[in-house]
Amino acid sequence: MANTLKELPQIQSLLAYPSLHDVVQQTSHTETVTALRKIISQLRSAILADEPCHFPDFASARFAADVLGAIEATRRPALRSVINATGIIIHTNLGRARMAPSAIAAMQSAGANATNLELDLETGKRGSRHDHVQDLICELTGAQAAVVVNNCAAAVLLSLIATASGRTVVASRGELIEIGGSFRLPDVIAQSGAALREVGATNKTRFSDYENAIDPQTAVLLKSHTSNFKIIGFTSSPKREDLAKLAAEREVILMEDLGSGVLVDLSPYGLSDEPVVSDILKAGVDLVMFSGDKLLGGPQAGIIAGNRDLIARLKAHPLMRAVRIDKLSLAALEATLRLYRAPYDPMIEIPVLNMLSQPTDIVKKRAQDLSLALKGIGLTDVEVEQTIAHVGAGSVPEQDLVSFAVTLRIAGLTPDALTAALRQSTPPVIGRIEKDRVVLDLRTVSEDEVSPIVQALDVIANR
Repeated sequence: MANTLKELPQIQSLLAYPSLHDVVQQTSHTETVTALRKIISQLRSAILADEPCHFPDFASARFAADVLGAIEATRRPALRSVINATGIIIHTNLGRARMAPSAIAAMQSAGANATNLELDLETGKRGSRHDHVQDLICELTGAQAAVVVNNCAAAVLLSLIATASGRTVVASRGELIEIGGSFRLPDVIAQSGAALREVGATNKTRFSDYENAIDPQTAVLLKSHTSNFKIIGFTSSPKREDLAKLAAEREVILMEDLGSGVLVDLSPYGLSDEPVVSDILKAGVDLVMFSGDKLLGGPQAGIIAGNRDLIARLKAHPLMRAVRIDKLSLAALEATLRLYRAPYDPMIEIPVLNMLSQPTDIVKKRAQDLSLALKGIGLTDVEVEQTIAHVGAGSVPEQDLVSFAVTLRIAGLTPDALTAALRQSTPPVIGRIEKDRVVLDLRTVSEDEVSPIVQALDVIANR
């Protein structure tokens, strides 16, 4: 073993080879040294582990090409575009909502140019970034006023700090939710400086539970839409209208964390459990908080809409600056919101809504086209199957979307190995495994992504 370790070349001796000198010229000395150290380290580890270890020809053009390839791999962006073939429309791990072209163009324009982000063009004086979207949000939701922060968690935190710090928040035990990243509502309430008073039971909370919990220390009645789970069976909860009347009578605030939040009725598409923001406000809720990058179909943002005086209090709070939305997200949000107005149809223009409302025969045709193309490159174990897709990101749980997928196997590759190879493709293709077959769900694959999938599988099959 010692002799083999001694045979490992020094970095400086490797750099003396003409082929590696060319790599330095094409890249940089630092990058080449880093790549060589990694290769030598891997060889050393293999030797120490008593594994078979065959040295490459360090002077060869092939070794230089491998070093160059390793350097180019490190130069690729860490955040990359992928093809979502999972059947989960709003996939948190894959960046949630795909944005509309007009939203992307708005971001590009805002990033490439100076903007009137906080300048009133009429007066020439300092303006507010919130003015760019407030009127749109109010028009689409019926709210008196609105403000936008960087995500929905920040929206909840800001709302509670500005209204309930040092006082009590009343919430149902059945609505003390946890979302991704161990974000727990009780913890957020604690961070706001408010005290939580739980009422009711996990499955049933009565109007009287809220009524009896209110005392002089109570500031907020907090409802949370259970968008990422569903309790069925022996359940009940009071109507929002009744809680709104109670809150008004007892001079406390009724607010609701919708989580996802949708601006249009999705029941015609089989999704009936997601409340529309305008309906929540019509019921008398004082403040409602919802996300921009879920069913709304825009960028990451936390939207707070409702009572004018309460929104003014939020805007004036010191935390507002720490959680404010940035100019790129603001530009994308404004462009997305405009797609909800005539002459546009949001079910067509907004990718998330288009995917969940797309007729199954169109999805099936796309799956059939992919299947034929894969058979055309020599893959034989390919089938088109009806599958179930999901909205995702904690939205409308337990409500399925009929979809169609291509399922396949490639000889010599396990399903795990095939999905791993697809993830290493350019662009990466993200599917799933069911019944020992790789599944590529076409509800979340656009028409122009079919060809890159075929190219990726052609490379994998012919390695």
